[in-house]
Amino acid sequence: MAGCAQAAPPLTSEQAKAVLAEVIKAFGAPENAQRMEEARDNACNDMGKMLQFLLPVATQIQQDVIKAYGFSNDGEGVLKFARLIKSYESQDPEIASMSSKLKAMFLPPTTLPPHGAGTGGVASS
Repeated sequence: MAGCAQAAPPLTSEQAKAVLAEVIKAFGAPENAQRMEEARDNACNDMGKMLQFLLPVATQIQQDVIKAYGFSNDGEGVLKFARLIKSYESQDPEIASMSSKLKAMFLPPTTLPPHGAGTGGVASS
């Protein structure tokens, strides 16, 4: 069963930051930006369709970057990368800010209530 449960490569926070920056840059690349735009158009702000069209494209873009850093070239690799970034968010404000910037690129903005709306929700720190 070798190679089945591949551990995420240990990255320092500095390395994680570098990979994250590269992933963000990849989303900004014209061909990827266009792929995301098309997926967004197909989804028409429908949350279910957003996951159906946008997520695979976003996952693919991330895979292309992170496989060079030892992550498996599949959805599992992307999940491991996301967990790694999450583990650094609390320690490193720069990683936290880059991470939310990345999420904003492929998560629909409709999930957030308008700023300052009296929703009574718990503010995330």
